[in-house]
Amino acid sequence: MGESLWIIDASAREMLLFAGVGLLIGGVDDLLVDLLYIGHRLGRRIRHGGRPRLTVASLPLPRIPGCIAVFVAAWDEVAVIGGMLTTALHRYEHDDYRIYVGAYPNDRGTIDAIAAVAERDSRIRLVIGHRDGPTTKADCLNTIWHALCRDDLQARASGRQPTKAIVLHDAEDVVHPQELRVFDSLIERYDVVQLPVLPLVHAGSRLVSGHYADEFAESHAKQIVVRTALGAAMPLAGTGCAIAPAVLASIAQARGGDPFDATSLTEDYELGLRLAELGARGIFARVAADDAGSVVAVRAYFPCTLGGSVRQKTRWMTGIALAGWDRTGWGKPRAVADHWMRMRDRRAPLAVVILAVGYLAVPVWLASSLLHGRADLASPYANGAYPIAFWLLLANGALLAWRLGVRMVFTGRSYGVREAFWAVPRFLVGNLVSLIAAPRAVFVYVGMLRGAAPVWDKTRHEFPDLPSDDVVALNHPGLAAAAR
Repeated sequence: MGESLWIIDASAREMLLFAGVGLLIGGVDDLLVDLLYIGHRLGRRIRHGGRPRLTVASLPLPRIPGCIAVFVAAWDEVAVIGGMLTTALHRYEHDDYRIYVGAYPNDRGTIDAIAAVAERDSRIRLVIGHRDGPTTKADCLNTIWHALCRDDLQARASGRQPTKAIVLHDAEDVVHPQELRVFDSLIERYDVVQLPVLPLVHAGSRLVSGHYADEFAESHAKQIVVRTALGAAMPLAGTGCAIAPAVLASIAQARGGDPFDATSLTEDYELGLRLAELGARGIFARVAADDAGSVVAVRAYFPCTLGGSVRQKTRWMTGIALAGWDRTGWGKPRAVADHWMRMRDRRAPLAVVILAVGYLAVPVWLASSLLHGRADLASPYANGAYPIAFWLLLANGALLAWRLGVRMVFTGRSYGVREAFWAVPRFLVGNLVSLIAAPRAVFVYVGMLRGAAPVWDKTRHEFPDLPSDDVVALNHPGLAAAAR
């Protein structure tokens, strides 16, 4: 038993040390972002005093006319695309826009659902590609881009204004009534405008679907604010963003005609970095819609099952942390902030390994303590025999408490007090999803290295059952979380 006990003790010690140091580094990294955010907010308050926040009412009126084109890529979206388009047409408060919906010739159900709406409203433009699906979302967006270019040529020939902005949306999105007004105004000063994304919490899956709400509430209210404040490149969310057509045209010209990289699993993330490299001026626009605290944002149901969430996180992890590293590399040599943020983007696989070792270390440590007790031997962790374990536990415990507190604050800010408390158990759910997704992401990445073509591995989407009064409640942060 002596040799076996020694092996268990050594395993517990090394795992605790590895996980403890790794969690400490990650915790300090996150803490630094928190402190920078707090400093940024205090600095703005000191510099600008009581200057009112940006609201829809205070936005400058657009000076340049032009149509706004909304791009929606759709593959196997028969369950949601009709409701999404009908709702968008009903909600949008803008006089000049057109929704381009890309579909595949072998997806008859989605085509019919789009065509049914297009027959009732000429602002819907159905674009069917030449290749059977699924390819990638970027490939579908390229098909839409070429259709828009043809339409703009005809518009110029007839003396009409060309497209002023290109807006990206997903087939399951609930658009905000005022978002086109925001884009119409800000695109005159910026090349890229990104709105917040606030996932809806599915009442039947508060843990799985809700962990997206927690992550986006913190990411789009804190992390991206720090990122842009430091001058680092702003990755796009792939939805709720507007891009100046001239900037996309310059990328398309450099790529042989296609602005979106059809070989990418996360074209939105890479596009944001590419736009920054070209010097495009971007803004993350958190614009108040009213005096009640709601913001102009995109809302949608994210996966509400563990399997669906794992598939989506697998794609994100593969496209950003693994394949994305190969494809986008690093920023300019002296762009320290950009290097730091890209490193944070790519730390997910290593963070999962550290997390897995930490979870595994707990039962091994318990087994060691129990065996020492049965053998009437002093535990190596008792009486300060292993002091570094105590200090690592103390430091990581404090950082975890801070992390959960910060998560609750940002969730509560966007979704209300009730959801803030749900953020604590959902933190564990997010860890579980990442633990399962990480090895899948490595498997997919290895396949890509061996020549496998990227495929649009999408998840099943659900569109909220909106009542006829347009669900004004969805614009209220507290009620949005309770959408059913």
